[in-house]
Order: sequence, then C-alpha cells, then structure tokens
Amino acid sequence: MESSDTSFSLSSLLCQENESSLNESEESHLNSNPCSVSESDDEYILLLIHKETTFESNRCLSANACSAHNENWFKCARLSAIKWILNTRASFGFRFSTAILSLTYFDRFLSRRSIDIGKHWAIRLLSVACLSLAAKMEELKVPSLSQYHIDSYSFESNVILRMELLVLNTLEWKLDSITPFAYLHYFITKFCDSKPKELVSGVTELILAISKEINLMDIRPSVIALAAVLAASDDQLTRTTMEFKMSGVIPSWGSLEKVSFPFFRFLDCLY
Repeated sequence: MESSDTSFSLSSLLCQENESSLNESEESHLNSNPCSVSESDDEYILLLIHKETTFESNRCLSANACSAHNENWFKCARLSAIKWILNTRASFGFRFSTAILSLTYFDRFLSRRSIDIGKHWAIRLLSVACLSLAAKMEELKVPSLSQYHIDSYSFESNVILRMELLVLNTLEWKLDSITPFAYLHYFITKFCDSKPKELVSGVTELILAISKEINLMDIRPSVIALAAVLAASDDQLTRTTMEFKMSGVIPSWGSLEKVSFPFFRFLDCLY
C-alpha cells in the first residue's frame, strides 16, 4: 500500500477510457552571437545554476523504484512515454526543448507520486498532460487537447485537463524548470573554437539519447548540457581534459569530484 502523500487514484480522473532537423527558430537561437560570451551571460548562467539547485533540493524519492520488478516496468513505461513525446513533438513541429521540458515534468511528477504497475494508460495520460503543459510554456502556437494523437487510448479533453491540474499541484505550480537547452549557447561558445552550427544537431541528439537512459532528476541540467557539448566536440574526451575545461567555468558547482561522477556516468551511457 502506497502512503497517502505519494499515491493517488488515477481512475478518478477518467470519465471513460474508450529524431530529425532542429526547429528553425530553436537553431537560430542557439547559434545567435556565437563568438563571444559577455559578463551578463556569466551572471545569467550563475542564476540558472542556483535555480536548478533549488529544484534539486526539493526532490523527493520516487515511489516507482521500490523493487527491481517495479524498476524494470517503470523503465519500459518511461521509454514508451519518451517515444510518444518525441513522435508528437515532430508531428506538431515543437522545439526539442519543449520535449525535454515535458520529460522533466514527467520525471519530477513521478519523483513525488507513483503509478501502479501495468497502468500503461496512466503513463500515457501523464505524458499528454506534461507535453501539453510544456507546449504552453514554450511554444507560440499550442494545439488543442483534441489534436493530440494518443494511439489506442481515448481521453476526453476534460480528463486531460484534470491530469494537467494534478501535475500542476504536484509540482507546486513551478513549471519554470531548467533544461539542458538553457545552457547550450553558453557552453558551445565557451568550448568550441569554430563551426558552432555543426555541433547543435549532435549536441541535441546526445541530450535526447541520455534522456532515454537516465532520469532527469538524477543529473543536473547544466552537467547534461556540458557533457553533451564536450562529447560532441571531442570524441577523445578524458577525465583530465574534462576537469581542466570545467575548472574555471562555474565555481558554484562545488567540487569537481561531485560533478565529474554524474558527468562520466552520462558519457558511459553514450558509448
């Protein structure tokens, strides 16, 4: 039996249950002013780092990984959710940052609440709600809920809206989560001497790849962004090289050892 603060009745939500090119505006943003980083950029990045540590400190332990059986089911369900999110992103022409933001909501939600094993429809309903909320935060044009294709499930719009409300309440209405995409321009400018445009697609692919392997609550977005940029720009990356490059970037990260462990865990998942 789950504790009352982490479990909920998904059935109460139901009335009835009957990888490509970058978005042009996203690419232009990442490649804007590619040759310099200003003092204001440094200050902004420090603010983002502080903000992501605030989200990190508020994390709860997930109720979905209490056994190996639960963990295996949840990993498969999460991969299915990611596949749906990415396919739907492509269908609507959403930014990749929107997809990652929705997955951040997904992982944050499931770090606080649990979904029973076998309830695939609940995972899909959560996926729709998270992507819809992320689109409202990131996109200029947002589709109506009836436009979301949900495979073999049939969720009425008011059901999705109630799930959105549950997500909002669970996340305490804090939807301004930091994602790795917030750091890409800064790190590409810092570490890449030339041709930053050619790196953007590769970095994006790496971020998507690691998001499939590691819960986004387990590694800070800034570390994911830096790992993706360095891995895409240097396929011979070593721990010594990484620590040298990181040492003068963001002092507020704390000890290099604390950051380098998840960094190389990230790289181990890629290669």
